[in-house]
Amino acid sequence: MKKLNLSELRVIVIIFLTNILVFAGVIVGDEVGGVAKGKYPFYALCMDTHDAKRRNIEQQNEMLRELGFDGVAHLWLKGLPERVASAKKNSLKVMQVYFAVNLSANPPFDQQLANVLPCLKGEGTQLALLISGGKPSDTSFDAKAVEVIGQIMAIAEKSEISVVIYPHRDFLVEKVSDAVRIASKFPDGKVGVMFNLCHWAAVDKSENLESVLNFAKPYLAAVTINGTDTPEEIKYKKGNWLQPLDKGSFQMKTLLDLLEKIDYCGSIGLQCYGIGGDAKEHITRSIKKWRSLNGIDSK
Repeated sequence: MKKLNLSELRVIVIIFLTNILVFAGVIVGDEVGGVAKGKYPFYALCMDTHDAKRRNIEQQNEMLRELGFDGVAHLWLKGLPERVASAKKNSLKVMQVYFAVNLSANPPFDQQLANVLPCLKGEGTQLALLISGGKPSDTSFDAKAVEVIGQIMAIAEKSEISVVIYPHRDFLVEKVSDAVRIASKFPDGKVGVMFNLCHWAAVDKSENLESVLNFAKPYLAAVTINGTDTPEEIKYKKGNWLQPLDKGSFQMKTLLDLLEKIDYCGSIGLQCYGIGGDAKEHITRSIKKWRSLNGIDSK
């Protein structure tokens, strides 16, 4: 038998270790953490709000990395620098930060924004605005909304962060159409719009889904999903609008097909707000469903 030199031995060792990692699901082509990305980068949000295990930021990010998520979103400003540092450590991207705007308050938003956002510079993060302060869809607040969003944009742009509007049930900006109306007042598509499945299901009708997405298309910069029943079931209090992705009567493939039809090319977030129990249990189920929806074999 030929005696191997040191270089040849090193090559054999590298190949052997790589095969072990592939088998373990750590390196699998275009996969992250053993879970293929699918067409859209997939991240989780609000996974901590009702987690029975009360995981801290580091534990949350470790959990998401282990389950194979591409990124994470953060609620409000508190703990954001810690989230960013932990996300980088766990090979996750902070996809979005949710930020409250109250047009009837003075000041209308947290003035710490300028001090906190620099920790995200260069990360390509979106600042998602939840806009309250008036009755849903009240157009009399549009001028004020444009003024305040302009102030926020001036701060966000210094850290290379884009701004999107997050429609939220019972808020001033409640519907996708509200968000589009306001975003259209800014030049060159500088302000984006989100489609949040749970909030859409709570205020609209199933028959309007395609028209809503087509209307939002020029501004659509972010999408969040979760298991939900149909808008009609929710309207008559026979359905649940916040569930794990593998639950609910709404057909998720319908939404994904429509997103593909309008050439949506952004990321998709998994909405976990309000889902009780151990977050790892329901998020594991959700990402398994995500893999199935994307035609990716489960491991």
